[in-house]
Amino acid sequence: MKLNKFTAMAFAGLLSLPLLTACSDDNESETPNLGPLSPNENIFGKAVGNFSAEEWYPGGLLGTTEEVSYSSPAPAVENIAGMEEDFNTGEDFFEHLYTFEQEPRKGLGPAWVRNSCIACHPAYGHGKRQTEYRANTIGNGYLLVIYHPDNNAYISEVTGMPQTKAMTPFKAPIDENQIQIDWKTVTAMESGLPMTFPDGETYSLIYPEVRIPQSAFNTNPKPENYDVRLESTIGIYGTGLLDALDDEEIEKQWAAESKYVELNPAMWDKAAGKFKPGAYYSAAYNNTGTHHGNRGPLKRFTYAMTRGSLQDGAGANAIWNITNVTRSDRHFLYTTPAWAKAQSEDQEVISYIKEHGASETSILHPYYADGTDEGIANRVNEILSCSSIAKKETFDKYLFQGAPYNGKEEMSDKQYYQFMVWHRGLAVPAARNLGDEDVQRGKALFTQIGCAQCHRPSWKTGNDNMWVDASIKAYADANGLAKDGDYTKLLPKFPNQTIWPYTDMVQHRLFMINDIRTGWCRTTPLWGRGLSRMLTGADDRLHDTRARTVIEAIMWHGYSKQSDAYDSTVKFYNLPKKDRDAVVKFIEAI
Repeated sequence: MKLNKFTAMAFAGLLSLPLLTACSDDNESETPNLGPLSPNENIFGKAVGNFSAEEWYPGGLLGTTEEVSYSSPAPAVENIAGMEEDFNTGEDFFEHLYTFEQEPRKGLGPAWVRNSCIACHPAYGHGKRQTEYRANTIGNGYLLVIYHPDNNAYISEVTGMPQTKAMTPFKAPIDENQIQIDWKTVTAMESGLPMTFPDGETYSLIYPEVRIPQSAFNTNPKPENYDVRLESTIGIYGTGLLDALDDEEIEKQWAAESKYVELNPAMWDKAAGKFKPGAYYSAAYNNTGTHHGNRGPLKRFTYAMTRGSLQDGAGANAIWNITNVTRSDRHFLYTTPAWAKAQSEDQEVISYIKEHGASETSILHPYYADGTDEGIANRVNEILSCSSIAKKETFDKYLFQGAPYNGKEEMSDKQYYQFMVWHRGLAVPAARNLGDEDVQRGKALFTQIGCAQCHRPSWKTGNDNMWVDASIKAYADANGLAKDGDYTKLLPKFPNQTIWPYTDMVQHRLFMINDIRTGWCRTTPLWGRGLSRMLTGADDRLHDTRARTVIEAIMWHGYSKQSDAYDSTVKFYNLPKKDRDAVVKFIEAI
């Protein structure tokens, strides 16, 4: 990578870090290929109109790529010796299919959600809208959210990320052929907002209704009193930068907004004006000089903000449970006792194992036991029930997937470390077309009508003394990579960066029909979303991809008068068409 003067400045203060290679700007006049700029002038990286020079770099100087891509390594990766090689290896775990027996991507059995990570994140971006649920459809970023509507708790009969695939002869926990997705058209806004703008332009809104009959569940017992929602994946680029935000800065944002809107009581202590203990991850920070005391990192990932540090974030979790890959800190399966019981009672399962599992080379041999129906049934139930750390000894005891387990994980600590170098090191694509007068007007209007109140434009990262998990520590200790006790230097770091994600990191409610479970949803970052159509082939937005365009996404914010964004939506609705278009152009430029 040839560094421009802004990127070079970012590294000037980091030359004391170990393993950092020397870098210089050997061609400052090189024009990045970032789409149309002003004619006869290279304005990239310069202040223009109402944009500052740094706004070309949404991920800051250490986290922005000049490539039109969601998959590029950040400068923080490229300029540390050896880290880019680990990044590329980690990328391989994301991009390729997993198998039952072939290393290094071994896993899947006995049940799984997807056979690859990229299947959910097309081109590393937002999942695409689907009309049917098929796990093997590339671009299907949907996770089935099956919960009890009376208390919003996930059902216990299937896993929290429900599985629709299983190895022969097991029946998948949910028969995806019975899942029905119907897209309904909104005929009238609950708020009363017309579906025709004052100048005569119309818009339409659609939303999904999902039905899974009880017969689709291959569990014992089968669930009762449940509802289903869809949640689609979002872009995974830039997540390391959000991980680098100080917990205290996010808490300040929540405190400021608590004066004007109701905040999620599961996260926020309104009387005390601070986060509740449950808003933090349970494992305390490592000894890296942080001032967080004995508490863990603040939960900030997923729509529901259920995950803390990126090392316990959605991706770190998913690499285990989506593909059912065991690793050193997870010597157990992603299954449920209800599914295990049903499979152990299924005569077709028992008969198939009896016929094909006798050979010690068979992938089914771990389930064969003594070859009797009763022995096989008991063994199936015992192994498939190994779904918690309490069952670790039981799981380790048996031959699993045709070979002695012997404590050898399907994903080693080193491989997991490389995966996290990739995950944390993904760059945000640079902004585009900031010299366009319409884009500049759109930026001004975006703030004037109140969108920036929730889609907060910029943040500054802290020292990025991140939480580091046990697996990465184990890898470092085994290889003598952190003798000074500083494990954070092993992963890409983004200290003291001004970033432009356009999110307040707060959960809000829009009160849409068939809304997200609980109704609370973290404000999704807008950075880089304007490239989705080019990079993924779709521009679907919102948590279940119900919005097919930016206009639809905005108008969903005004479906109900109870929405936290209703007033801003009304102001957008009343803008002249040229101004509405300008707001859209701005959103697509950042």
